[in-house]
Parts: sequence; C-alpha cells; structure tokens
Amino acid sequence: MISIFNLSLQINGFPIKGAVADFEKIQSIPEEAFENYVIEKRKDIVDFHLKNNKSYLDFVGKPEVKNWDDLPIMTKKDFQKPLGERLSKGYTTKNAYFNKTSGSSGDPFVFAKDRYCHALTWATIFNRFSWFGIDFNSSLQARFYGIPLDFIGNTKERVKDFLSHRYRFPIFDLSDAFLETVLVQFQIKKFDYINGYTSSIVLFAKFLQKKNIILTSICPSLKCCVVTSEMLFEEDKILMEKQFGVPIINEYGASELDLIAFQNSDNEWQVNSETLFVEILDEENNVLPYGKEGRIVITSLYNKAHPFVRYDIGDIGILDEKSTLKKPILKKLIGRTNDIALLPSGKKAAGLTFYYITKSIIEDDGNVKEFVIKQTKIDTFEVEYVSEVVLTNSQIQNIEKAITTYLESGLNFTFIRKEKLERSKSGKLKQFVSLVK
Repeated sequence: MISIFNLSLQINGFPIKGAVADFEKIQSIPEEAFENYVIEKRKDIVDFHLKNNKSYLDFVGKPEVKNWDDLPIMTKKDFQKPLGERLSKGYTTKNAYFNKTSGSSGDPFVFAKDRYCHALTWATIFNRFSWFGIDFNSSLQARFYGIPLDFIGNTKERVKDFLSHRYRFPIFDLSDAFLETVLVQFQIKKFDYINGYTSSIVLFAKFLQKKNIILTSICPSLKCCVVTSEMLFEEDKILMEKQFGVPIINEYGASELDLIAFQNSDNEWQVNSETLFVEILDEENNVLPYGKEGRIVITSLYNKAHPFVRYDIGDIGILDEKSTLKKPILKKLIGRTNDIALLPSGKKAAGLTFYYITKSIIEDDGNVKEFVIKQTKIDTFEVEYVSEVVLTNSQIQNIEKAITTYLESGLNFTFIRKEKLERSKSGKLKQFVSLVK
C-alpha cells in the first residue's frame, strides 16, 4: 500500500515511484562506468537546453559546444529576469514545480523544476535520510523552521507538515519560555528525528545544557538530528551530540538544485553525484583538483524546465582528495563568496574568520547565547550578541587581541547587547554580513 507522503507527491503530479526506481538504477552503476554516465547526462542536458531554451542559447551564444570547459558559468544574477523568459519550451506554470530561493545570498529569484526532476530530488532525500533509519512516510520529525505568518501561507505549510509527519516549532521566538514549551512536546511525542536551522537547534541544546537534561532521557525514540542552511561549528556539534544523545548530521542543499551533500555514517560529507555534477573552480573558471579550495559550481543533470548548467551557487569549498566521480566528498564548506571582508590593508578574509575567533573567546562560560558580526565600514565592525550579562572589558580586549593576531591591527569593534537577534523572513540567522560595497 502506498504511504501518505508518497501518495501526496503522486497526486500533485510528481512521479515518485518511477523516480525512486531510476535513482536506485543510477546508484547501481559501477565506479568504472560512472564517468560515462556523467559525460552522457551532461551532454544530454546541455543539448536539450540549447535546443529548447532560448534564454540559455542566448547566454551560451552558439547552438553547439564541444568542450564542457568552454560552457560559460551561470550565476544568480543571470536569473534576474522574468521566469517566463527562462523556461524551456513546453514548460509552464501548470506542468512544472515552482519555488523561490531564500535570498540569503542577496540575489533571490523564482525557479522551476520539471516534475520528474523534483521527484528525483525527493528520491535523493529519501535515500540519504534512510541511512539513519528515517522514513518520511512514518518517522515523526521535530521541525525547527520558520513559517509564513499570513493565513494562506501558514495553512499550506501546516498541511504539508501533516502529510510529511512533521511537528513544527516556529523559530522566531527562541526565548527560554518558548523552549520550555518545546521541551514539553518532546516529553509527549515520540519524535524520530530533529530537522531544521542550525542556530535555532544549537540554542535548544544550550537550553538543555542549562537544565542539565539529555533529550533522549525524555524522548527515547529520537534517532538523529539533521541540521541545515547555516554553518555547523565543531564545538556546537559536540554540544548537540551530548545534549541530544543522538548523531548530529550535517546537510548542505539549495532549493533551486537538490540536496548537495549529506553526512554519511562514516562522518563524511558525501556529495550527491546521482543527480548533480559538482565542480570546484578558481577565479579564472579553471577546474581545480581535489583538495584545492575554490568556487562551488553545480550542474543539475535532470532539470529540463530550467537550466542550471555550470551554476555558481555562491559558496566556496573543497572536495576531499579521496573523492571519486561516483563518491565525491565535500571536505570543507568555507562560506559564501559574498561573506568576504575586505580589510584596510587590502587583505581579504572570509567573514566567518571573525566569527570563529570571537566565538572561541566569548562562549567559554556559556553566557553568550548567539551573536552576529556586521562590517559597517572597511575598518569598523559591530558585534550584536544575546547574553545573560554584558560582556566584560577583559573579554572584549581578548577578542580585539585575537583579531589583531589572526588578521591585522587597527580594526574597530563595537559590541551591542540585544534581547534577540534579527533573523531573515525564513528564520535563518546570517552570522556575518558585510555592508561595505
């Protein structure tokens, strides 16, 4: 008997049964034949869009490209035009899946996937979560996400939650009083897993630490916790593993593409090679060897409705030296290309450098719950933080000293204590923001 989640996908026109069967066939391709599979699928999707997508043909500039490396790199800015102009021939709002990106990179846009491609996305998700004993048709999810506040948007999400076996904890209020109500639900319900934005789940772990509670002691059905959409720091992972009593799994995805990488049982960040082709490029668009840091560029091998061919997602990362075409491993995700701080000396630094340095110092005593860093001028930064007591002069001096050691001297910092931090409409917390153009 088909289950309720799969049934809801079928009813909405997404051929999930066939997609799951095809996904399993892709996985059965042996390593030695996988290069041919990738080359064939890359050629198929490029040929399709050059023949059926005027926008992509105009972008490439010619109807045929023989060498993969000669294809131009797409960015989010290339999608800043009406969706109707970007759709492939034969696809409309009535026969494709539509959604929009969160805009966390500063360039939000509406995108489309053909229904088979979207079903394959779900097949990928089903497969990865099954590694940890999670079945979307039966496992109960504790969901730490935002939710639309308008009636129609809110109702739609609640219906989706019901069909997907999800109980949602909206994350716009993460006060201790709210987290007390969350704790009560874990005592009542048999949750199988936690899923949601990293920063909000870290706050829940800190709340449990303060109360000296291990979550599995009150919710023994819990199997794992999957965090997504925001950076996962090693010390936060250790804290969550301790307070939840289950494995913490790191997910990396993009709504316009697919699930990109998912932590496997060997603690490797395994890249989705079944439906995506992932490259790491340098500033001149040359492909970098495994082990080298560069821009993450991704091709969706199955999306016929909308081209995502050699698409620069806006992130910087490294593929592990032990990667293969069939099993690429994401060694490190460094951050977004627009999260770079330009310093007075001309030096460029990943914004998360400030975050790492500051985090290691101000979180030692557990006083600071969370914080963000904003670059307001080339030499000026604001640190907004939520804490039980104000930071001491000694702590501030230690931070400034560490930043001078790791980066450069002459930088000015202002520390602003807040009741709560501003999150995006979706509920995400952006840890570093540069306002310097």
